[in-house]
Amino acid sequence: MIQRHHILLLGLLAVLTVGSLFFSLLTGSVELSLRDVFLALAGDDNSLNTQVLREIRIPRTLAGFATGGLLAMSGVIMQVLLRNPLADPYILGISGGAAVGALSAILLGLGGLWLNNAAFFGALLSIVLVFGIANRFGQWSVTRLLLTGVVISAGWGAVINVLLTTSSSNTVQSMLFWLMGDLSQSQVGIGHFLLLFAGLAIALLFSRSLNVLVRGELVAAGLGVNIERLRILLYFAASLFTASAVTVAGSVGFVGLIIPHMLRLLGARDHRILFPGAVLLGGSFLMIADSLARSVVAPQQLPVGVVTAIIGVPSFLIILRSTISK
Repeated sequence: MIQRHHILLLGLLAVLTVGSLFFSLLTGSVELSLRDVFLALAGDDNSLNTQVLREIRIPRTLAGFATGGLLAMSGVIMQVLLRNPLADPYILGISGGAAVGALSAILLGLGGLWLNNAAFFGALLSIVLVFGIANRFGQWSVTRLLLTGVVISAGWGAVINVLLTTSSSNTVQSMLFWLMGDLSQSQVGIGHFLLLFAGLAIALLFSRSLNVLVRGELVAAGLGVNIERLRILLYFAASLFTASAVTVAGSVGFVGLIIPHMLRLLGARDHRILFPGAVLLGGSFLMIADSLARSVVAPQQLPVGVVTAIIGVPSFLIILRSTISK
């Protein structure tokens, strides 16, 4: 049964999300007011400030929320199914495949929709390779899947190094920004938000089964949970979430790793609370990180992945210390 403090936690996370959204819209090299934001949202103004909001900040803010939510949900799923507290959305090599696709498009001088499609195709190719190889010699196991993902990831890393060393200096800078995670050119459509909320609905549908699975496979099987079907469905769901997120923003680290741990420290161990909390906190975290990325050294901009790493490393050490001390 959902307890009162869980409802309070989700309420506070919703408030944080709204605050992060406005913080993202108001932060940047151009100073804007709340009035400018409301005018841009109402569509009653065509000033320069409104154009900045409509063409740059609103798309970038929405991209940050969608990407953060998808990565955080994927992180929750991976940590439960792999039974590894260090698991993150990129552990199966999905980001490597997406990176090879995106860097190949950049090397060919392609951008925009071509780059996004190439990244998504690379991510899907990585998913097919990992699951295909892991299942090549019979029914796959968690260990086999994890090891296959590590090997495929290493292979993609080698291809990335080849692409970087054989590219011109002008192209390398664009490649490095993408590899470190960048929202400056990101665009999200209705499809990304449909995936986010449909994925959340599906995750909530299986949240009770995950609550049981945490207690052990024998307990879950004894209570009627179809473990193999649950694993396959959620692995592919997490892979799809990660592929979509990487397509939008590149390889943004630490979101899928630390957000689930933060929520568990706050008492959200029930997956009926953990999944919506991950969407809200993950989206808020990435919106705030992106706001700092474009304002700390303004007018220059940092890759958002650099900021998430700067925040994520000490945060994870604090979480680790708190976990050990309990």
